[in-house]
Amino acid sequence: MPSLWASAASVAFATLSLAAPAELAARKETMQIKQVAHGTVAKIGPIDMLKTYEKYAKVGAKAPTAVKAAAAAVQSGTVVADPQAYDISYLSPVSVGGQTLMLDFDTGSADLWVFSTLTPSTQASGHTIYNPSTSGTLKNGYTWDISYGDGSGASGTVYGDKVVVGGVTATSQAVEAATSVSAQFTSDTNNDGLLGLAFSRINTVEPTQQTTFFDTVKSSLAKKLFTVDLKKGAAGSYDFGFLDSTKYTGSIYYTPVNTANGFWQFTAGGYSVGSTTTTSGSIGTAIADTGTTLLYLPSTTVSAYYSKVSGASYSSSQGGYIFPCSAALPAFHVSIGGHTFTVPGSYVNYAPISRTTCFGGIQRNTGIGFSIFGDIFLKSVYAVFDQTQTSPRLGFAAQS
Repeated sequence: MPSLWASAASVAFATLSLAAPAELAARKETMQIKQVAHGTVAKIGPIDMLKTYEKYAKVGAKAPTAVKAAAAAVQSGTVVADPQAYDISYLSPVSVGGQTLMLDFDTGSADLWVFSTLTPSTQASGHTIYNPSTSGTLKNGYTWDISYGDGSGASGTVYGDKVVVGGVTATSQAVEAATSVSAQFTSDTNNDGLLGLAFSRINTVEPTQQTTFFDTVKSSLAKKLFTVDLKKGAAGSYDFGFLDSTKYTGSIYYTPVNTANGFWQFTAGGYSVGSTTTTSGSIGTAIADTGTTLLYLPSTTVSAYYSKVSGASYSSSQGGYIFPCSAALPAFHVSIGGHTFTVPGSYVNYAPISRTTCFGGIQRNTGIGFSIFGDIFLKSVYAVFDQTQTSPRLGFAAQS
């Protein structure tokens, strides 16, 4: 999960001058929000994998026994995470009821939920919290509940309030104020909540689902789209309402999106490993998810990749593929929308397990039911989440 930090002062805004004259006349908006470095986060492969299975348990994902055992071993201290296995955490500043919170933008979910004054102090410690009593309007009888396969999750009540992302305002956005948050979320004190950017049909609010921030504001944008420009080892950015030609090279290649399951779901084509970019086979059903860290692919594809890595093997104790940290990792190529995109080999070295052994950023999708193109892939492309056409589509281009 993917799926951004900095002071509000570091947010860059794209002005209305970026819009065409006709769009200006219609007062259509555009804006850019930059990720900001905000603390550090542990990179522990088994735990990151288990979180992915928990996230998608609602659509049938079941974690393999080895993954559950490996995550439990790490959490119990049986396996000690190497002190090098930390990375800078990146979040985005969002104004919720006038309070700036650091949120994780997640294209794999559809709730805007935050730590709040209603969250028990023992669970909210270290987080910036939303105070609905100062600005929010309670939606009587409305509740939300995000639960995972292991029993963890978050739940609470719902308010209508002003939410500002960059220069774009949703005046009565559904804000899900947490009244209970599990340890999985409370331990990450950098993160004050989540802003979902999947389709509103999977929003968890009852008795009536609420719209995502993007669905709320998209009619006010110059173009009904947002783009994701994530970076390896640096802050990325999200743009709403426009395409920034300085962020990509060549053409943007589009592929249709199937919204039936509420995700940005597409069909990934063939793949290749190493120096050849000629792809073959088919990866099949996949989703693009900024809230997932790794790249989950069919087992045959993953095996084909690591067969090219000297010393690589599947480790049941780690629940995934590992390899010598000194190994030369080949590039991974995948065809999407009739074009081949490349994940550099260096991106696949996710985290050290020890001083000499590393955990892979490409892992099996066994038990999930589809492939997930998380940040390992998204950091190598410029991604366009587009609703300007009759049907939604995803676009990818090479980063500048």
